[in-house]
Amino acid sequence: MFVVGEGANEHVLVNELAMRPHNTGHWTIDGAVTSQFEQHLRAVLDLPLGSTDLKAPGTHVVMVNLLGSAYDQPARALTDAFTAGGGRAKVHLYGKKVRPGRKLGHVTVVDEDPGAALARARAAVEALRGTCD
Repeated sequence: MFVVGEGANEHVLVNELAMRPHNTGHWTIDGAVTSQFEQHLRAVLDLPLGSTDLKAPGTHVVMVNLLGSAYDQPARALTDAFTAGGGRAKVHLYGKKVRPGRKLGHVTVVDEDPGAALARARAAVEALRGTCD
């Protein structure tokens, strides 16, 4: 959803309502005690919801999407991605056929420094895209 306009013209636009886990929450796989996927199942099965706390209090979790790649199989660049991610990158590839701009996976990094986490995640994604120097 987006808030657009100003003053009396301000209103909410609904882009998408999805009764499923959303890709913007994939960071919870690596960063939260209960991932959004588990939480969804708990809710559907009428079970108690799990903790949404961070697995490592005092840290930050950053997620960067892999959109497209110069490689036919981005998994071939896993070694480079792990190296570029400073040993902290968690790579999730979805096994989809590569097309320009297609979401092929994501990388999460957990770190005490949010700037360092973002830099590591971006570097790992660039390695998977085949665009790093």
